Amino acid sequence: METIAEQDIQEIPLSSPFFRAKVARFLEDNGLRPEVLVSYYTIQSPSGEILAGAGLDGDIIKCVAVSSALRSEGLLTPLLSHVISEAAAKGILNLKVFTKPEYRAIFESLGFKLLASAPLAILMENGRGLEEYCSYLRKHQAPGVIIMNANPFTLGHRYLISQALNNFATPWPYSISSKSKNLAIIPVREDVSMFSYEERREMILKGADEDADVLEGSAYQISAATFPTYFLKDLSEASETQMRLDIDLFGRHIAPALGASIRFVGAEPSDPLTARYNKLMKELLPRYKVMVVELPRATDHGKPISAARVREALEGGDFESAAALTPASTHPYLLAALAERALLAELNAPLKPGLVGPDGSGAHSDMDYELMLRSIRALRPYWSQIAEAAGADQLRSLGIAAEEAMLAATGGVNTHRGAIFALGLALNARADSSRISALAEQICAGNRSLGARQMALDGYKPLFEDWLPYYRSLEGDELQVQKTLLRIMSTLDDTCIIHRVGSERAQEVKAEASSTSDLKELCARYASERISPGGAADMLALTIFINSILKTN
Repeated sequence: METIAEQDIQEIPLSSPFFRAKVARFLEDNGLRPEVLVSYYTIQSPSGEILAGAGLDGDIIKCVAVSSALRSEGLLTPLLSHVISEAAAKGILNLKVFTKPEYRAIFESLGFKLLASAPLAILMENGRGLEEYCSYLRKHQAPGVIIMNANPFTLGHRYLISQALNNFATPWPYSISSKSKNLAIIPVREDVSMFSYEERREMILKGADEDADVLEGSAYQISAATFPTYFLKDLSEASETQMRLDIDLFGRHIAPALGASIRFVGAEPSDPLTARYNKLMKELLPRYKVMVVELPRATDHGKPISAARVREALEGGDFESAAALTPASTHPYLLAALAERALLAELNAPLKPGLVGPDGSGAHSDMDYELMLRSIRALRPYWSQIAEAAGADQLRSLGIAAEEAMLAATGGVNTHRGAIFALGLALNARADSSRISALAEQICAGNRSLGARQMALDGYKPLFEDWLPYYRSLEGDELQVQKTLLRIMSTLDDTCIIHRVGSERAQEVKAEASSTSDLKELCARYASERISPGGAADMLALTIFINSILKTN
């Protein structure tokens, strides 16, 4: 065969179903399960057969394989050198690799160091990331540690923390010498949850006992590098290997850096993967002089309190049920999730005359679905702050900051200015009409005018008296969102329409919305006439949001 120097290293276009299938077959032929990858680099034969391959996903090299007949041909070294160079060109200088033990020597020759090992896999790194994180941990010595995702932080998490702290009244077989607080809490840093890492860490900080030290998370515990199947709840041979790697890394590096000899976990009655993880920790960590203490779960009406139950309630738009399982300090983050849910529900509905949706841009030439989605994501961090704002001045400042974030995300396009105003008031007032009115009076300084300000000053009276009851009456109707939009359009003096086509045509739009039976025809006509009911869209999102907060009578 040709020498390695004559081989071209090619990046496979993973956007193509054909090439994705080709990579999947190559990996399966070499005993690997295909994974989500950003890039995949290969050495191929003249006929296009993949001889060796390595993938890159962020800062992780994965899916490294060589055809069985060619494993003595030295293909991996030039291939991996190329992958490392490609990562460096993207600014990624601290790489990790999850690979088979047989490739350890090759990676060591390329400057990688072993972080953790299991019978079927090893985890290595070519930078100082773990070393630097352990240096940080040494400044936060604690005999006990909890690692939690807190997606979101619940009364169950708070109970686990309190029970862990109570356990320090009991003598332990291992030496405990605390230089600071008894318990360190490490949040899972991986951002694949309903709540971001920043939100989850803030919730833990606000909800945990003051005797616990809430630390920064890292890529070295329950992460895409150490335990990716944790987030899929996939109990398989792959997850078993990843658990062992994660536990080995904790025992070798994290626990010694903290000076921890006890790891606290909550009992897991329903999730097989977490239950297996707990069992493996109890089996393996004592080898590193770390005791695992499994504590009973807090319950509510006989059922374990879990973050999954809270997320299920939020996905169903049920704030009351979610709030009952969480401390008050978590509630602003629940409200933030529901505000985002409302905006997404409006955006994701098709057949909205003149508006952007998954089926098109409506009457807009400067907006599309992806732009609106970026705007919604940019606003998420501000909703919890707005919910907690103390007074009109702070609320006004946060609204301005949210608007600036929106404009930065959209390149200056006003996508959600009206929604920021309306949802901001409702968030802070907890959907109380009289409180909304009072806040609006302070913010608007009595400046009454047609449109958003007047609606707010009146406490969104049409919403509570008409739109919300109508929306609830349509529960189970697949066109609930669209029909509610038309109801709002038929009664609202929409300044967005007035500014585009004038007052006379705006009145005709109201009549058309109340009588139309053909949404597709109306969508096509309003797109051609550039009629966009943006004010109605804001009120629709507000209606969906308030419905999720206020208990249905």
